[in-house]
Amino acid sequence: MLVAERDVRLFFQYKFLIIIRAIWFVSQIVLFGLIASRMINVQEVPDYFRYYVSGLSIMTLYSAAIFIGFDIYEEAEHGVFEYLLSLPVSRRQLVLGRSIGGGLRAFIYVGPLIAASLYVIGAVNPLNFLAALFSLFLFSFGVSGMSITIAVMIKSIDRFDILMGVLDALIVRLSTAMYPLNVVQTANPIYGGIANFNPVSYAADLFRWGTGLPDIITLDNPLLPLVGIIAFFAIFTFIGITIYDRRIEGGGWQ
Repeated sequence: MLVAERDVRLFFQYKFLIIIRAIWFVSQIVLFGLIASRMINVQEVPDYFRYYVSGLSIMTLYSAAIFIGFDIYEEAEHGVFEYLLSLPVSRRQLVLGRSIGGGLRAFIYVGPLIAASLYVIGAVNPLNFLAALFSLFLFSFGVSGMSITIAVMIKSIDRFDILMGVLDALIVRLSTAMYPLNVVQTANPIYGGIANFNPVSYAADLFRWGTGLPDIITLDNPLLPLVGIIAFFAIFTFIGITIYDRRIEGGGWQ
């Protein structure tokens, strides 16, 4: 827990980044959301503005959870990485703590933005929303684990930055965060296949399901996306621990 607490405190030192991301979130709602909602066919998406606002929360959560990978590079540059390896904790505890810390700080940061989204959406099904909130916790932990895993494997901040941009295009854009699955499938069946088995889609669909607002719900059975998010969290936690241990065997970043 000390490792997770450290990562949470470290994240909130980036005050400028937090403010910029909050401004970006609001501008996306006010500008893109309102403009795009007037361009979307209402027969395909009855209330695109609310649909987009709910998906925007998930996209922001993903971006915040990914950021822990950049922290690892900064720590390696300043020698903090070696210091962490010298602490009286196992590498399994270290990577698990960092994954939890990365997910927790992302969720704390996005919490107020989710509250703003709920205000805009204007509806919540209390029981469903609690289940959706639990899935978002696991989703943020899984994304942090994925970021840590990739960072430790690559050990190059330039390549990591490029790869994160590519993954953002594939994982976030090819999901149901911005458009319903039937629209994505109509545009391109391959894109629809990616969106159908995408953890971002699972998180976005569960969040909308938790609101209980009929016009933006595209999910009939929440079991599949919930299982998908649990599997996503478990896989990247296990892979992260395994790769973290092997890649830094003998200590050190190089």
